[in-house]
Amino acid sequence: MRGPRRTRGLAVGLAAALASTTLAACSAASGSKPEIIWYTNPDNGGQAALAKACSTSRYTITTQTLPQDATQQRVQLARRLNAHDSSIDLMSLDPAYTAELANAGYLATIPAALQASLKAQSFKGAVDASSWNGKLAVAPFWSNTQVLWYHKSVAQKAGLDMSQPVTWAQIIDAAAKTGTKVAVQANKYEGYVVLINALVMGAGGEIVSDLTKGVDAKIDIDSAAGRAAAAVVQKLAHSAATPPDLSIAQEGQSESTFASASGGFLTNWTYIYSAHSKAMGDDLGYARYPETVAGKTSRPPYGGIGIGVSKYSHHVALDMAAVKCLTSPTSQGKYAVAEGNMPASAAGYAYPALQKAYPADLLKLFQQSVTDAGPRPATPYWSDISGALQSTWHPPASVNQGTPAASAAFISDVLHGRSLL
Repeated sequence: MRGPRRTRGLAVGLAAALASTTLAACSAASGSKPEIIWYTNPDNGGQAALAKACSTSRYTITTQTLPQDATQQRVQLARRLNAHDSSIDLMSLDPAYTAELANAGYLATIPAALQASLKAQSFKGAVDASSWNGKLAVAPFWSNTQVLWYHKSVAQKAGLDMSQPVTWAQIIDAAAKTGTKVAVQANKYEGYVVLINALVMGAGGEIVSDLTKGVDAKIDIDSAAGRAAAAVVQKLAHSAATPPDLSIAQEGQSESTFASASGGFLTNWTYIYSAHSKAMGDDLGYARYPETVAGKTSRPPYGGIGIGVSKYSHHVALDMAAVKCLTSPTSQGKYAVAEGNMPASAAGYAYPALQKAYPADLLKLFQQSVTDAGPRPATPYWSDISGALQSTWHPPASVNQGTPAASAAFISDVLHGRSLL
């Protein structure tokens, strides 16, 4: 689609959408104990429990829940921050959008001492995902990754040796052979781009590079790695192992497919164990994320949450004290036990209740997967790049060997204002 050049930058591009979004400020009355409002991604109450535990005589932390979809979380936060909305103090941020909000100047600077302690306690991948221009923009809270979940009975029936690395082609063929399904996230949303990025990086490539060049970043997806990724999507979409809801499947739908009578294999986040270990018992298996190309080490997806402090909060110093408590290894461990989302630090993994709740080899797999993960590119223009990928790679049944070239051209057009999403 041809169109006028897009206006770049959140501060301009979202301004017109802000008039109706202003909410009443929640700052406490003069002389009363401040209320710190933490905008969180949806969960089962784990963040609210931490907010209560980290409240002190100096301040009270309360939570407000953002939309389920990460893209909608970004839209809501960006609109309100662009309006200098002081009712947002803390926010749980998906790593895909940290660079965008930091580059726009919406996040308060984390003090040097807190930066140092957070860097010292956190996994390198968590630090990298939480940084912009060489400094932490948000505090690493939890670091998520995906592994391959499988029914042991299905793998055994198919003759797969799950003690060895397996490829996407192998598990698709195994599921087709056993009359079961391979469940993934392939709706037209950010989760599908997580899959695409992992497939491309698992083949030794990248979607984009030279990120410091902004809109002139190098677009790399039209490559052998991009075509290897397309081959996996193409094979799954046209296989008997394809779930009927593949093109609309998000985390919940793919999880339901895996838990059903037709479940065989699933790539999904760490919470799957706590959600299904009791019901599935010894039949629940787990292994490293599948290889895109046989013999080439996979690059599992990286996800998680960092906690950012709004530049427009009325009590930034107190916010930083709250962040220190909320992201402590003990808090991370408690949250992992409650929600199944793993810590961003090795010390968090040492939390006794977490070690009791999960098999030692699974916790080791999670940590190794975070270490080896392939993160999505950290660029302020990620929402444009992701949107262009979704437009050209969806539905999955349309993907072919020409898709990487088509998506590279469309990404370039979108970034340079020649096309609109």
